[in-house]
Amino acid sequence: MKDPVIPPSIARAARSLTVCAAIGCLLAQSSVAHASPRTLAREVLRDKIRGAWAGQMIGVVYGAPTEFKSMGKINEGEIKSAELNNAIVQDDLYVEMTFARVMDTIGLDATTADYGEAFKNSQYNLWHANAGARRNLNRGLSAPQSGDPRYNIHADDIDFQIEADFIGIMCPGLPRVANQFCDRVGRVMNYGDGLYGGMFVCGMYTAAYFESDPRKVVEAGLACIPAKSPYAQLVRDLLAWSAQEPRDWRKVWQRVESKWDKNDVCPDGVFRDFNIDAKLNGAYIAFGLLYGQGNWQPTMEIATRCGQDSDCNPSSALGVLGAMIGYANIPEQYKPELAKLADTKFDFTEYSFNDIVKSTEARALKIIQRAGGKVSETEVIIPRQSPKAPKLALSPFGVPAKVLKCPDAAWEWNGNWLEKVGYTWSDKLATRVADGAGSEATLRFNGTGLALVGELSQEGGRADVYLDGVKVDLVADAYIVPKTYDNDLWHIHGLKPGEHTLRLIMRGDADARSQGRKLTIGYAVVYQAK
Repeated sequence: MKDPVIPPSIARAARSLTVCAAIGCLLAQSSVAHASPRTLAREVLRDKIRGAWAGQMIGVVYGAPTEFKSMGKINEGEIKSAELNNAIVQDDLYVEMTFARVMDTIGLDATTADYGEAFKNSQYNLWHANAGARRNLNRGLSAPQSGDPRYNIHADDIDFQIEADFIGIMCPGLPRVANQFCDRVGRVMNYGDGLYGGMFVCGMYTAAYFESDPRKVVEAGLACIPAKSPYAQLVRDLLAWSAQEPRDWRKVWQRVESKWDKNDVCPDGVFRDFNIDAKLNGAYIAFGLLYGQGNWQPTMEIATRCGQDSDCNPSSALGVLGAMIGYANIPEQYKPELAKLADTKFDFTEYSFNDIVKSTEARALKIIQRAGGKVSETEVIIPRQSPKAPKLALSPFGVPAKVLKCPDAAWEWNGNWLEKVGYTWSDKLATRVADGAGSEATLRFNGTGLALVGELSQEGGRADVYLDGVKVDLVADAYIVPKTYDNDLWHIHGLKPGEHTLRLIMRGDADARSQGRKLTIGYAVVYQAK
């Protein structure tokens, strides 16, 4: 790839390094709420909406073959995009349409519980925070408990970030309104930085309708999240470092990697290169926009080459860029195939490409009017709205300190525990399996939190949990509904620092839907307060 021409905005930022001051000015301009409104022609609004959805589709299929193929390193290999019709089966698209459908049926005032109910009954495959949420909803919890860190150990994962695009697209120039919708929808599966990831992405979309400078778009997204959150700290680092190194994204990627690709709370990422954390992958979206400099192919390619969740990240990056430039200005090479797919329904949805564009425009018009704007046959008038970040609330997990595998001396096994070979990704594990009542396991650990990792299935059983001799109200339940893939048997945080004892006693009962009474333990992750 040739070195790009440095746009004036980046050159100025590189000389002055006043990124944070610029963002502070953006937030401080309270007078912007009283400034004259902005106008978009209806056909321009529709074209930008269409461009945003097309960008998501193009980005996700470009990165799909590389998803989690490059972890903890830049993908320097050849990228062979999937066919565009592969977008129809991508969860990056059809999951967000579940929530769009709630708005289109129940209305814009739908509650978090409404979104949770739709998610509970969805029929597609889910992983990580999404899986944790659906599992929680199906065991009797309601949203937003389904995304709360007490019940969902994946609360900081990427899930809402990849499902929030539709909110930003339907809120042109209205970042506060976008945050309100994010707060309702995102809490179904996420919390803290996991929630802020969706707000960051949506904030960029809302700015993209009126802004042609990708740097300013990223700054606008940053202004939508709490300044003291780790997510915001990472984005500020990226903005400052990219200003210092406007030509060398790889050098800045390494700085981000060295500082921020660590302490992933998700049990699958502990002490491994795998990272599904929202903020790191969100930075990769911003990498594409900042170094792509408004150009389609570099934006898509850089967001993909950053690695990790490398189909979701270019999907959002191109979605934002599509909103900036509009469908009319995306590369012509994609349009014939998009036209062929335009009336094909996305998997598990009632929407085709044409349908979701029409639905999004209808919602956008209602939202503009609710915000005090005006809608006519030819144009929309949108009031100016400054970003406002929510109050800081972070997941309290701490940082991973140690992994205690089943053969470790910290474990004590009593009863009928069978040894079985298991796997976490390609890592072979010596697991322990109990079936039915009576067997016990004891674990002694030193930390402020613990995650018990094992196998969840439709044959899962239950175990009572005692912590430091006191029975806790949340059992270890190994049952999970079909098409839902998680390994969080039980977890806790906020303990006093020091030694603790966990005791499991197998029960004879199980979820009424379970076909068995099995409980499989793979390992435990010990956490310490930051």
